[in-house]
Amino acid sequence: MLDVSNLNYDSQATILFQRLSVIVTDLLFAYAVKECCLFVSHAKKSAASSLFGDSSFVLSVLLLGNFGLLIVDHIHFQYNGFLSGMLMMSIGRICQDRILEGALWFAVLLNFKHIYIYVAPAFIIYLLRSYCFTESNKDGSVKWFSFSILRLAALGFIVISVTGISFGPFIAMNQLPQVLSRLFPFKRGLCHAYWAPNFWALYNIADKVLFLGASKLSLSLSNSTISASMTGGLVQEFQHSVLSSVPPLVTFILTVLTILPAVYHLWRYSGGSKAFIRCLVLCAYSSFLFGWHVHEKAILIIIIPLSLLAVASVNDARVFLILSTVGHYSLFPLLFTPKETPIKVCLFCTYTLFTFLAMNRLHKSKGKRFFSLPLLSFLESLFLIGLIPLFVYTDGLHILLGLSEKLAFLPLLMTSVYCALGVTYSWVLFYWNTIQQGKAVSIHLKKS
Repeated sequence: MLDVSNLNYDSQATILFQRLSVIVTDLLFAYAVKECCLFVSHAKKSAASSLFGDSSFVLSVLLLGNFGLLIVDHIHFQYNGFLSGMLMMSIGRICQDRILEGALWFAVLLNFKHIYIYVAPAFIIYLLRSYCFTESNKDGSVKWFSFSILRLAALGFIVISVTGISFGPFIAMNQLPQVLSRLFPFKRGLCHAYWAPNFWALYNIADKVLFLGASKLSLSLSNSTISASMTGGLVQEFQHSVLSSVPPLVTFILTVLTILPAVYHLWRYSGGSKAFIRCLVLCAYSSFLFGWHVHEKAILIIIIPLSLLAVASVNDARVFLILSTVGHYSLFPLLFTPKETPIKVCLFCTYTLFTFLAMNRLHKSKGKRFFSLPLLSFLESLFLIGLIPLFVYTDGLHILLGLSEKLAFLPLLMTSVYCALGVTYSWVLFYWNTIQQGKAVSIHLKKS
């Protein structure tokens, strides 16, 4: 298995090892789900106290039965459940005020998978705000803050120790530059072979449309030799035809700028563990939407922690229904063989149906809206229902029309762009909810 030159090696022993290793490491995720469910309030129960009215039960199903983890880890084969388990353990321990243990879990996670550095600002700000700065009342009315050097040193010791153990051997062997080049592969291009449903998918398609329009009108372009090569479905660097090409620095700046309001909100309004999770979700959102060479599987870093908020708030449940539906659907191209189609469709429909039923029972929507799904508006419902004709074309009509060879990338492009619209909309909606909560807290503080 470790012979690099032994390509396409697939012995039964290897397959058995891979599958069992995913199953065993998923036990950590299951334990983390249990710990997070203990933190979830049981205040929201239906009059009949049914399972669907129990927020902890709903949360456990949303996490343990997550469609994305099922197909990505157990069919596509990866270890996202194990990594998500460490993320949920860190969140759970912090919510339980076991701060140092939560910091340890996140430090270990960060050294397992560097992509989680995008949510690190939420951890850093919250730990500084709630652990290193202690808030108390002076003279019974005036609040003041004291900073604890010892607590900061404890956090620093955990992070430095874990990082030292992880990178120490590479530093000793003078291989750190090679490791960093593998961690940040800027030569792979702005987008993955299958575009993640983010802002850059919309940017790419806008460039393609403008290029085709200019070609029809016989307009001269500055990059006349380029024909929007990013639609070839290859992992490579490419130049845009009409719009400005995007270097890695631009994606970094956009990611930081869109994260800053979230961390500022967390620092200013505090808000406890729920505000911490909200900031974490926003950091994951921004990195997914504006990051460099984002993989479609990174959508799970948003969906999984957002599940914690969805069972507690009707506004967050609305965002979750939109994001989980389009985000999970965007993973369909990972399973592309005909024999896998019934599996992914059945799993997706079952999970999506449960989310809508459970959220509707947890958050009783007031009144009935004409032709709309639970908790969603008419246009939001219409957009999600639009996934059905999209699937019919990409997995059926496109092949029947004989376009599989001539326009091979078109189904992937359509899936990515359509889902990108839903992900972007849900991000704006979630950010708006966060800002409104901040205003409510500010008004409450002024009155008090």
